[in-house]
Amino acid sequence: MNEKERGVVKTASQRPRSPRVPVELAIDVEGEDSSGQPFEAKAQAIKISRGGATILLETNVRVGTILKLTQPLGRQLNAEVNGVWHDEVDGRQLVGVKLLDADGWFAD
Repeated sequence: MNEKERGVVKTASQRPRSPRVPVELAIDVEGEDSSGQPFEAKAQAIKISRGGATILLETNVRVGTILKLTQPLGRQLNAEVNGVWHDEVDGRQLVGVKLLDADGWFAD
């Protein structure tokens, strides 16, 4: 399956600048869904890097949407959706985000 078929918006900013680490990190997500309605949902980050993440999220969102991600210990991060696609094997929706906070996941 190519990038167009997966529904990924390809831009130069999607190239990872730091290594991605596989994780299983439960997070809470807040924002607007693809119809513009506010939502709150449980999600799971499956890969993270200093500046972004890949998240399993059931709520449909659009590229460019700003989300609030809350980590297990309560720290909240702002992130911008930069890609939305579905897993080829199980069909689950994956959302790529760019963290808008300078220190990302690893701030003190």
